[in-house]
Amino acid sequence: MTYGKRRKGLVAAAAVLGGVLTLAACGGDGDDAKGGGDDKAASQGQVDAAAAKDASKAHVKITPKGGTTNAGITTDAVQVTVSDGELTSVKMTTEKGTPVEGSISSDKKAWKPNKPLERSTKYKVVAEAKDEKGRKATENSSFSTVSPENSFVGSFTPEDGSTVGVGMPVSITFDKPIKDRKAVQSHLEVTSSSGQKVVGHWFGEQRLDFRPQDYWKAGSDVTLKMDLDGVEGAPGIKGVQKKTISFKIGRAQVSTVDAKTHQMTVTRDGQVLRTIPISAGSAQNPTYNGKMVISEKFVETRMDGSTVGFSKADGKGEYDIKDVPHAMRLSTSGTFIHGNYWGNGVFGVSNTSHGCVGLQDKQGADDPNTPGAWFYTNSMLGDVVEVKNSNDKTIAPDNGLNGWNMDWATWVAGSATGA
Repeated sequence: MTYGKRRKGLVAAAAVLGGVLTLAACGGDGDDAKGGGDDKAASQGQVDAAAAKDASKAHVKITPKGGTTNAGITTDAVQVTVSDGELTSVKMTTEKGTPVEGSISSDKKAWKPNKPLERSTKYKVVAEAKDEKGRKATENSSFSTVSPENSFVGSFTPEDGSTVGVGMPVSITFDKPIKDRKAVQSHLEVTSSSGQKVVGHWFGEQRLDFRPQDYWKAGSDVTLKMDLDGVEGAPGIKGVQKKTISFKIGRAQVSTVDAKTHQMTVTRDGQVLRTIPISAGSAQNPTYNGKMVISEKFVETRMDGSTVGFSKADGKGEYDIKDVPHAMRLSTSGTFIHGNYWGNGVFGVSNTSHGCVGLQDKQGADDPNTPGAWFYTNSMLGDVVEVKNSNDKTIAPDNGLNGWNMDWATWVAGSATGA
């Protein structure tokens, strides 16, 4: 029998059997009293068998399973796959009907969303597929993603695809305290094309930095792999991130500030580029000693002393300069190296600041020929500024991105997974 004739026969049989079932349903228990119960059961079995023979062989599977209340939010957390067939349509929406964009694989065997999902959101998935005979199969699922209260994420620096200086560590700050540091760190990996050994160090429960023993090799590529989705960082608190971040190390630039001689020597790839007169922190407010990494750059910024502990009796800052030119952050506590247009005659002569390192500059930040503008243009995030011969202590390793001020043995001891 050909497929067409067989299918017509099945349809006819189903129609006849459907009539029998309709009569049985309308007649209630009366048919059973007449001995029709066995016929009814036989009829139902025939219909089920006929339907099974004509059913699609395509089998659709949706992950996570329906009813899940703590699903992850990564693009890999939702998967629609099919066996013995190919996907023809996948529609994913939020509870409010907002569509979620996704892509079916080239072989039409799988689908996943293009972007991470939102936390604490209910989603619905409707997937359709067909088998080799064109017979349709449909699967539905609804689930909710994990809530912010029951999950953690880590913000990281530097940015993916960026080029940074040799001093830039990989720094991850978590939005919740991490109790199982070993579990979390074991799902984070930092590698360099230079082959340098990279070790993580915990600063408290929410910050983890990675660096090699010495500065990164110029021109190398560094990769951070985060595989935290589902990792329990604290009881009932799981990670939701799975991503890879890569960045490039640029040229090797380290600038040395000598607070005693009031000079800064800028060295790049082993060659001195320029020596610049500076003014460091005064005797009352000396500049920290130590190796400090440039973490932010501003063509102009406001500096208000009240925000960093320098306040007058009335609560106002001891200084409040609204247009400081060419400012680059060296510490979280407010240490900058920046242009200075108000300190005439102090550069190369005396230390007069509240702890910052100042370079001669012009108000408006519009003169590219000043020392402040030159240094700003020739610096990048991750470059190192090392201060020596100041009357202050060495800066704390966690005050900014300044872990280079910790010796290697102590650094390794702060790893949750060992060297």
